[in-house]
Amino acid sequence: MNNTSPASPPTAAPKPILSIFDGAMIIIGIVIGAGIFKTPSLVAGVTGSVDWMLIAWVLGGVLSLIGALCYAELASTFPNAGGDYHFLTRAYGRDVSFFFAWARGAVITTGSIALLAFVFGDYMSRVVSLGPDSSAIYAAGTVILLTMVNIIGLRASSRAQNILTILEVSGLLLVIVAGLIVTAPVAAPSAAPASVSPGIPPLFGLAMVFVLLTYGGWNEGAYISAEVKGGPRAIVRTLVIAIVLITLIYVGFVLAVLHGLGLAGMQSSKAVGADVMQAAFGPFGAQLIGAIVGIATLTSINATMIVGARTNYAVGRDWPQLSFMSSWQGDKNVPLIAFLVQGAIALALVGFGALQKDGFSTMVEFTAPVFWLFFLLTGIALFVLRFREPTIVRPFKVPLYPILPIIFVATCLYLFYSSVTYAQSKQAVSIALYVMLGGLIVWAILRITGGRASR
Repeated sequence: MNNTSPASPPTAAPKPILSIFDGAMIIIGIVIGAGIFKTPSLVAGVTGSVDWMLIAWVLGGVLSLIGALCYAELASTFPNAGGDYHFLTRAYGRDVSFFFAWARGAVITTGSIALLAFVFGDYMSRVVSLGPDSSAIYAAGTVILLTMVNIIGLRASSRAQNILTILEVSGLLLVIVAGLIVTAPVAAPSAAPASVSPGIPPLFGLAMVFVLLTYGGWNEGAYISAEVKGGPRAIVRTLVIAIVLITLIYVGFVLAVLHGLGLAGMQSSKAVGADVMQAAFGPFGAQLIGAIVGIATLTSINATMIVGARTNYAVGRDWPQLSFMSSWQGDKNVPLIAFLVQGAIALALVGFGALQKDGFSTMVEFTAPVFWLFFLLTGIALFVLRFREPTIVRPFKVPLYPILPIIFVATCLYLFYSSVTYAQSKQAVSIALYVMLGGLIVWAILRITGGRASR
């Protein structure tokens, strides 16, 4: 089904120019961010044992693979630059999917870009300070520069992504080598009893929340499903290859850090990567980890920009009054205006963050309930579309249907519940409500002024 709006020229549409390698690099770049340098110590502390800690990281990879198989069916059957937005539109209509696009475009994606840009700015400010607003200046410059790279064309941005991802993975491999070089204080008497647990730790669910958040982002592969060469099933191979590689890297990272620091060392460490690198290579290693984290943030920002702008493009095709975002530059294979809108919002959030860092971080962090709600709806959409469109050709079907999709939906439901509970504990549920209320106002204006979605 072609959802291109009459306002969009029929020839201006996404074309398959990405290789499976390119697609995998984009997904890996989104998933592997600064989180892997922080969460291993949290997971070690929550589980309290080596066996359950490792089970959590392997299980995270398995659950992510199950989710990727569900997305692979949707993306191979309905390849579209709109990704989740397109699946939600087909399953529930454009009114429901609009709110997902609003949350994604207003805060979730653009907020992630701005927040990661601040992380990079903080690192660069330690190298060369630009004054009291150094982090914000670096953050704004990063957003502008990478937006320009993406506007040049998909080939340019994907090449930049390949280089950044290779550097990022190389940095992680260096940390793994450092962990294998260093020998943890095995003689610590408290380490042995804590390494084995007779039953499931009481906070194992919380450990899985940390782990799955670190694995989060693989679903963004759906946004490039129409641009990967090799036919509809190419996105299946792209997702599976990316998830398998991410799982191997994560588990290898955790094992190496465990070898280098021991369980007690991991639990007490605030920066496991830095501690291992310093132990292996001295002060130079501690400085080098900063560069690795900096590269990781740039990698995630660029990859997030690539997929994020495509939501704006898809919304522009479906809502006449937003059709200015549906402009697709065929020669560059990019949604030009959608990138500019995304960059402008991210810059506005950088400015807001510079004025009120705590409020900015809270706004981004506590929209998680909104994200997991729509992630849950996407999982359910697999069942809805199987029922509603049973005769459509599905190049790939989820194995063991409906067992695997049920596991995926149950995982999303749990994380939605956990994110809501956590937001309530911080009295910040209102942040997500305010974001969606803004979307409700915009949606009402579009409907009242004639912005009815065309089918």
